Amino acid sequence: MLKICQSPFPQSTLSYVALRVAFLQTFEIFSQQKQFLGESLESRGYLCEVPFLQEVAPAVQLELLASTWHKHQSREIHRSDLIDESVIYAACEVTARAVENDPESVLRSLIDGPVKVTVPLDSYFAREIRLLYLELPNDCDFLLVSQFLDLDPEDAIDQKLQLGLDPNRMLPMFEALGRWHISPQIIGCLRGLLTEAELARVATILRVPCLT
Repeated sequence: MLKICQSPFPQSTLSYVALRVAFLQTFEIFSQQKQFLGESLESRGYLCEVPFLQEVAPAVQLELLASTWHKHQSREIHRSDLIDESVIYAACEVTARAVENDPESVLRSLIDGPVKVTVPLDSYFAREIRLLYLELPNDCDFLLVSQFLDLDPEDAIDQKLQLGLDPNRMLPMFEALGRWHISPQIIGCLRGLLTEAELARVATILRVPCLT
């Protein structure tokens, strides 16, 4: 179970759809870039919704979502960090917009998934996906981090404290920017979000072991 503040992130069709669609859309971008550009990949993907994380490598974006999904599905209680909150916010925004503007692409992402989704992909469903995140008790601190990028480290710390932001909570955000390699455990973290065939394809493209 993943808790944001004191509230659990709902284990529902909405959370499954938001995270699955965001993962698959970013994975397809990654696959196409890898095919045509080799290892020289432009940073794109669902996390572009969070200004500070726009430059996170696409493969790392996928792993961060996998980690959040794993915590979400776990029987143990996991307290969210700013990366988890960023992932959920970005996934909800990307998926809601896709439902509004390109519901056929969302349907393609869901039709062969491990969970059967029968709800209409309409404006009401898009609204519900956005509310999934907006109704959680958080302060959206991850959206404020980008304003500190151009500041001297000491000045940045002072400003964070003035805004009531804990500098230690920001550390995972900075660490994500510096990562370029993913963990071989990513496939295990994606179980329940992807089918076995999808897991095998992801493992092949990302060059990680496909755990059975």
